[in-house]
Amino acid sequence: MSAPPNARGATIAHKHQLVEYLAEGSKPEAAWRIGTEHEKFVFRLADHRPVGYDGPQGIRALLEGMQRFGWEPVYENDQPVALLQGLCSITLEPGGQFELSGAPLETIHETCAEVNGHLRQVREVAGELGIGMIGLGFEPKWTRAEMQPMPKARSDIMRRYMPKVGTLGLDMMHRTCTVQVNLDFSSEADMVKKFRTSLALQPIGTALFANSPFSEGKPNGFLSYRSNVWTDTDNDRSGMLPFVFEQGFGFERYVDYLLDVPMYFVYRDGKYIDAAGQSFRDFIAGRLPALPGELPHMGDWSDHLTTAFPEVRLKKFLEMRGADGGPWRRLCALPALWVGLLYDAQALDAAHELIKDWTVEEITQLRAAVPRQGLAVPFRGRTLREVSLDVLAIARGGLHRRARRNNVGDDEGFFLDTLFQIAGSGRTPAEELLSDYEAKWHGSVDPVFTDYAY
Repeated sequence: MSAPPNARGATIAHKHQLVEYLAEGSKPEAAWRIGTEHEKFVFRLADHRPVGYDGPQGIRALLEGMQRFGWEPVYENDQPVALLQGLCSITLEPGGQFELSGAPLETIHETCAEVNGHLRQVREVAGELGIGMIGLGFEPKWTRAEMQPMPKARSDIMRRYMPKVGTLGLDMMHRTCTVQVNLDFSSEADMVKKFRTSLALQPIGTALFANSPFSEGKPNGFLSYRSNVWTDTDNDRSGMLPFVFEQGFGFERYVDYLLDVPMYFVYRDGKYIDAAGQSFRDFIAGRLPALPGELPHMGDWSDHLTTAFPEVRLKKFLEMRGADGGPWRRLCALPALWVGLLYDAQALDAAHELIKDWTVEEITQLRAAVPRQGLAVPFRGRTLREVSLDVLAIARGGLHRRARRNNVGDDEGFFLDTLFQIAGSGRTPAEELLSDYEAKWHGSVDPVFTDYAY
């Protein structure tokens, strides 16, 4: 949610303030945390149809029911659109996808406990309402027109703008779900190393978590259709960011990129003002058509950072954005993968060594091939499956060395077991779904709503 107007922060007059804003995210290793986010589709149990905002089985009723667990509502136009509890939040994506943004936690054990606690709460309330939730990368049955929009002004602005810049942006908004993890860095150099490593390896994450082979009731020809959707959503603000691999990349270069990403909105006096397609550079110069003569505040920059959608996104931390939504086991596996790779110095060195001579062209080709081919993509005389096993071994070594143990003495490495099973078999989750569709479900996607629901 955007900050209230009396908390928008300092006025921005110079680019160096924006660079400093990102640099302020640097933290000593002892302060590094793990923030996990995941989205879920909400559906009616009786007929598997998508759920709207209003009504006895609506999203509003779900948000109100969750308040029994101490969640505090956030309103827009007197309608609850989010919930807050400490450092956690529950928010709504434009099509009603129900998202938990978890607290910054020290271990994946804590992350998994947070996820499990949230899902217990959701099941209790949803069950009383006759609705359910499922983790997939793309809505498997219903058309875009059947997905009911949520009453959020920010989303309304995006709905008007998206068809101008791509053919699949409205599908991204209303019919996709993801799981992502947000991780810290200690310095600009550490950020650069982590950004390059994770961006190069993001196609492996996409393949391991590929979980969206259906749309509108039938196979769509992809293993991660969610990932494919991003290729024609809005190329001004998404993709693989080749400049990250260029010499001299750092906070300032990312700021330059963000300044060239067209704006969506400005938040003032509790309202979203449509600034779609306008320039933040003009805003800094006092020439924004939506607010002529006004200068931005740091809250406006913070908002603008959230409107870029690359495969890895920099704010005051790094967000890993390549994975489809999935079942609860993989909600814990995603942070395990990236924490294992990025939070142990030896693992980060090994992962960086692995990718350091990969060319931008090779990485771009991987990104393009993975949505259809998953782990079968050929790469340098091997397959992505074989490379992923090497990457998982590096990650598990990193988790073992972190040695963050639970109450029975296990470190975080076992959270990778489900990914080792996927890579070992070479079969992505999407291929398991397709197998069920052909054999067990006899050509129907309806059983996915029972077999794979939370």
